[in-house]
Amino acid sequence: MPPIPRRFIPALLIPILALAACTSPPRDRLSGDQPPATVSRVDVERYLGRWFEIARADHGFERGCDGVIAEYSRRPDGLLRVINSCWKEGLEGPVNLAEGRARIVDTDSNAKLEVSFFGPFFGDYWIIDLAEDYSWAVVSEAQGRYLWILARDPRPSEAFIAQRLASLEARGFDTDGLIFPEQWPAASAAPTSE
Repeated sequence: MPPIPRRFIPALLIPILALAACTSPPRDRLSGDQPPATVSRVDVERYLGRWFEIARADHGFERGCDGVIAEYSRRPDGLLRVINSCWKEGLEGPVNLAEGRARIVDTDSNAKLEVSFFGPFFGDYWIIDLAEDYSWAVVSEAQGRYLWILARDPRPSEAFIAQRLASLEARGFDTDGLIFPEQWPAASAAPTSE
């Protein structure tokens, strides 16, 4: 095969760089080089159930999603079943369901999990903050690229949101640009995934 003339190289690189930009992970939102600390212990049975997404860092697989709900339950094989529901472009839009599985990788605390929605590929899911009564949780991963504030109530108070943001900022997270999706008026108003 003859060599590619130099004048064609920029034209060939543009599509490659564009593709890389589409598949690159979200930016690191955590200052410093230390991974975020997780909570000391998670009671998995209490963590199971329905969680409403209150805020998230921007990333491609939830772009344009509102009314986001994550539901966790036990599977017969010992893993956890994960069902994520997302309504595109508003609560009246079409729903996208994604079913995955999660495994606990730190059985001392149960705070570090890995979740997979795509075959053998797993991503970190670290519970870095959790209410004593399991009414809310904050989830990230080792590099701080992904970040979610979850709650059992789809519309928690402004004071709750301000407290979670202040806590994240104190831990070195950049909360600028977090997305606050439209949520259901009450837990009873949200559709179920079944």
